[in-house]
Amino acid sequence: MTAITAITAQNTLGVTDVLHIATEMVLAQMDAVIGDLGVDAVKIGMIGSAETARAVAARLAGLDVPIVFDPVMVATSGSVLAEPHTVAAFERLMAVASLVTPNAPELQVLSGQPVSSAEDVEQAALSLSARAGTALLAKGGDLAGATVIDLLVQDGKVTRWEDSRIETRHSHGTGCTLASAIAVALGRAVPLDEAVAQARRFVRAALTAAPGFGTGHGPMNHMLGAVPYELALTRS
Repeated sequence: MTAITAITAQNTLGVTDVLHIATEMVLAQMDAVIGDLGVDAVKIGMIGSAETARAVAARLAGLDVPIVFDPVMVATSGSVLAEPHTVAAFERLMAVASLVTPNAPELQVLSGQPVSSAEDVEQAALSLSARAGTALLAKGGDLAGATVIDLLVQDGKVTRWEDSRIETRHSHGTGCTLASAIAVALGRAVPLDEAVAQARRFVRAALTAAPGFGTGHGPMNHMLGAVPYELALTRS
């Protein structure tokens, strides 16, 4: 179930317009879902304003469920999706999150440290995780190189994944998909490190099966079957 925070006009070439949903309406959507259907896990993506970020954090603080926060700042196409004052309010969301999933540029902004290498990523991730008091998955896909390295920092310990880069321009929504897949696994009581591993396999399978839509950054293929994690295992 969703609580829509913004409506975008976009295609594979980029975002041409954004309409932010009023904070009161975002909270009303959340309350409607929470009050009737309940919640097993939460995934937070694009947040329209600083006011909404603070209000969502306050509403989620009372929920005893896993919360995955993907601190979306820029779309795959390069369009800016979060203004500086909104990014500043992300501190509140990180405080209630079970896991934060920044890519390298987002990690640099949130940590205040330069991030241009795998070593930089690890140091910045350790620092931000300690400061925010939450687990952190630092995604390395935006760094140059034939190998993609992702680091999970949890209680000061680092778990590392390395995979060959999948060369494709059809990578729209990789971060959103990864965070959502992790939340799904956590909602099924899968341990965090295994949830990340399952979600990474799913993303790689979805990238490999991308349908090739559009002339820009096309979407991945999420239609991998009724049991996507099991199918992802056979395709990775």
